[in-house]
Amino acid sequence: MIEADKFAYHKYIEEQPDIVFNIAEGSSGVNRESQIPAMLELLNIPYTASDPLTLSTCLDKARTKEILSYHNVPNPKFSVVNSKEQLINSGIQYPLILKPVAEGSSKGIFDSSLLTGIDGLNGTLDKRVAEYRQPFIAEEYLPGREFTVGILGNGERAFALPVVEINFDALPEHVNPIYSYEAKWILDGPGNQIEMYKCPADIDNELHEKIEKAVLNACRLLNCKDWSRVDVRLDAEDNPHIIEVNPLPGILPDPKNNSCLPKAARTAGFTYAELINFTLNSALARYGMV
Repeated sequence: MIEADKFAYHKYIEEQPDIVFNIAEGSSGVNRESQIPAMLELLNIPYTASDPLTLSTCLDKARTKEILSYHNVPNPKFSVVNSKEQLINSGIQYPLILKPVAEGSSKGIFDSSLLTGIDGLNGTLDKRVAEYRQPFIAEEYLPGREFTVGILGNGERAFALPVVEINFDALPEHVNPIYSYEAKWILDGPGNQIEMYKCPADIDNELHEKIEKAVLNACRLLNCKDWSRVDVRLDAEDNPHIIEVNPLPGILPDPKNNSCLPKAARTAGFTYAELINFTLNSALARYGMV
């Protein structure tokens, strides 16, 4: 194990690993997830998962959505905002969701982030922009079901794991049907588990094909490698929209932690060790090392 800090560069020179299994999320800046892969590329050391460009792009939700929009991949309408005035002038229709532009794991997305009108803001946008030290995106709220899909492999061999549905019916009645910080880390957890996920999702073949096609297309366009996870939400007509692309997905090993990629992999018949080794072998093949 090598910590992803300022000493890592010299440790890689000392260790000279054949390949690095990268799970480093970094600690600061919008490019934090790309820092270790950039070091490794400078040192010509192979590593698993996506490259610095993909990692930086996907952590920036606005850049991700701009690329998807350019290629006509459906995703909710959005605007980057720094203040209440910019939100008012954004043209995004209510209801909408406010999200920090460059965070993961539902950080900065609270139950109160779903707004039905400007009166519900109560000064929180300016406060959160200052607290998180970054712009937010105002994103059109889609009223349909929400899913997340794990992808393994590369190129034509990339494939989707069983679709996971976010089960908003498991939340208390007063909680909004969004995957907020409260839903992910407070209402659900090892000490207080709820049925937050359904895997495989109860969907028909037509919807399954639409979701899988959209997810694989998004990963291809953003050049995700070895493994990733893509979040999808349906609009009022049940059309899938990409809401986030995660090229460095969460991989908590304990089933009680409800980590979605390992959950989908277990449903597909992988043990946790097999999931890790499959990802490693995908990287080895990509580098021509096997």
